[in-house]
Amino acid sequence: MTIQFYCGSGSPYVWRVWLALEHKQIPYELKMLSFSEKDMSKPAFLAVNPRGKVPAITDGDFALWESAAIMEYLDERFPPATPQTALFPKDLKQRATVRRKIREIDEYFGNAIERIVGQLLFKKEADWDQRKIAQFVNTAAKELEVIEAWVDGGFVDEQISAADFTLYPYVAMGVRLERRKPDLGFSPLLTPAIKSWMRKIEGLPCFDKAYPPHWKE
Repeated sequence: MTIQFYCGSGSPYVWRVWLALEHKQIPYELKMLSFSEKDMSKPAFLAVNPRGKVPAITDGDFALWESAAIMEYLDERFPPATPQTALFPKDLKQRATVRRKIREIDEYFGNAIERIVGQLLFKKEADWDQRKIAQFVNTAAKELEVIEAWVDGGFVDEQISAADFTLYPYVAMGVRLERRKPDLGFSPLLTPAIKSWMRKIEGLPCFDKAYPPHWKE
């Protein structure tokens, strides 16, 4: 049974699952929904995810949402042929560490990026709260100091994992937001170690296949 993958272009949560699907080479059918057309509020999608958010997947008659849960499901549902295609390490303690880092990325760094998005993409420029934007950028900067130690010379963990696919979309979003606010000051926060890590992710075979379609325009 082919996985049905419900997504929306540009969402960091969607992007991480998309990277995971391609990295593990799991057959799936793409169900691209439109944010502008409010597809997530339509009955057909609410029957899949009553919360009306992407990403979501169906595997036969089983539906699942929440990106972190989806990645764990995919890794267990489709056991990796090699350690290089695993999303989570086999070792119990290493696996717990990856889960912890995913939680940290979402709760601290990702939260700061989402708050910047809320200001720059969902408000008129005249309504931007410059103080709050600066505060969120400062929070992101502090978290990037932690992240730099994780990726210095490698991936977020000992080998590529779901934590890398969680982190990259947030970093890419921070960079992209400078199109909206050129003086945002996010790119200068990216150290050589973080830029090197980004290039590793961008060089993966799964990267181009999962790149947000509307970002290519």
